[in-house]
Amino acid sequence: MHSSIIISLFFMLSALSGSYGGNVLVVPADGSHWINMKVLIVELHSKGHNMTVIRRSTSWYIEEQSLYYTSVTVDTGEFEDDFMVRFLPRLLQNMREGRSFWNELTLVEEVYTRFGEIQKEVCNMTAKIFNNEILMKSLEDAKYDLVLTDPAFGGGVLLAHRLGLPLVLNARLTMYGEGHLVVAPSPLSYVPVIGLQLTDKMTFSQRVMNGVTYIMILYKNSKYFGFPYKEFSQKYLGADVDFFSLLQDADIWLMRNDFTFEFPRPTMPNIVYMGGFQCKPAKPLPDDLEKFLQSSGEHGVIIMSLGTLIAQLPQDVTQEIAAAFAQLPQNVIWRYTGSRPVTLGNNTLLVDWLPQNDLLGHPKTKVFVAHGGTNGVQEAIYHGVPILGIPLVFDQHDNLSRMQAKGTSKSVDISTLDRTVFLEALKEVLYNSSYRENMQRLSSLHRDQPMKPLDRAVFWIEFVMRNRGAPHLRTQSFRMSWIAYHSIDVILTLTVAVFIFVYFSMYVIRRFFRVLFKTKRKCE
Repeated sequence: MHSSIIISLFFMLSALSGSYGGNVLVVPADGSHWINMKVLIVELHSKGHNMTVIRRSTSWYIEEQSLYYTSVTVDTGEFEDDFMVRFLPRLLQNMREGRSFWNELTLVEEVYTRFGEIQKEVCNMTAKIFNNEILMKSLEDAKYDLVLTDPAFGGGVLLAHRLGLPLVLNARLTMYGEGHLVVAPSPLSYVPVIGLQLTDKMTFSQRVMNGVTYIMILYKNSKYFGFPYKEFSQKYLGADVDFFSLLQDADIWLMRNDFTFEFPRPTMPNIVYMGGFQCKPAKPLPDDLEKFLQSSGEHGVIIMSLGTLIAQLPQDVTQEIAAAFAQLPQNVIWRYTGSRPVTLGNNTLLVDWLPQNDLLGHPKTKVFVAHGGTNGVQEAIYHGVPILGIPLVFDQHDNLSRMQAKGTSKSVDISTLDRTVFLEALKEVLYNSSYRENMQRLSSLHRDQPMKPLDRAVFWIEFVMRNRGAPHLRTQSFRMSWIAYHSIDVILTLTVAVFIFVYFSMYVIRRFFRVLFKTKRKCE
């Protein structure tokens, strides 16, 4: 009897485990975005799901062979990988020489043009997939449960529609701008547009600037980034298919932020916040690093890293930063791949790579010198380490301005950075206890939630698998015209009705008093 119970339990558990073993098709973005997507892939794989990743043949970071997924490699031919390598030095040099309106306008136009070309290349890659009948047949036969993609590029959105699969987005930015602007109400009176470094408390002039910038960004993003997908959709999916609507129709938006980082704002039922999902408790450091940290004594350690794209700065900036570090009693671990600065002090260790999460979680770490990328900021929040920011490109200025508004960060402008400016800013973050106290409060708020962000993300991905989508969470506001959405027709109707009511009321009152006056005269 006992053996039969054990066998029954075995088969029941096998059935349960099998029921959650889904098939997920992943269409990721490359670069630092892949770091985020890989965290989800590894976690889903550990839950027993089969992961398939579509990658281009010239991918930067997405390996063809992996223990966690099966890859489908699409031959994309020649692909200009070194745009950012060539562009960033010119941008940094322009910032050092002093910003001018025309220089900035030229650089912005170049960025829009190049990223517009990248969006076209993504469309070309998607076209190769659509035109490959054997590949499309294999994707259809695989019986995937959903498509998981990063909406910085639109290939995954198009593929999900073509295969008729539910769509889950791993998002912060889309080709149309910040993700909320696509899917959630975003009142410009208190929701700042990325790029202006504003808060949710704006003056009249700032609100005007916010509104004008929003219109300009919407126009430029639609022109350079959205238009290739519009053309593609009409060619491959039908004239009545609107790509923007496909994006809005995603079942779940997994947002890579939360309200310890973001300002309060309206949201939607199908937006799931997973800010800091890649963060985890610190692991023990290699012996050499641990020894270096312990040698700092009571002064502690400063960590400096500028992310995946920027491993080195212009030489004059590097020399000034190294000279400032040399004047401090703290030890410094600096991720840097350039030639050794001549002003480097004995307290500074240069490394090609560093275990950033583990270093930030070490009790000896006092300050994080960073460029302000989302991953680094979220890790600093998780571990409660204040930030000295050197924002350079993309959303980094806004990320750091949000941290500065919360009293957890201070930024230095690279155009005016020298050893004196950098040292003063660094000392302020080091020795003004409010920075650490505010960041540790954010860390406490971030951790005080009923479910870990990564577990929450996985739950909703599995929810979409189990239920074949989540259409009940999607709003119908996208189907409404601008006039209906803002109730302009209702307001006009009520205005006319009130006007008619007042007009006839005045008419009746006027007639009443005329009759009353005539009656009174007859009585006299």
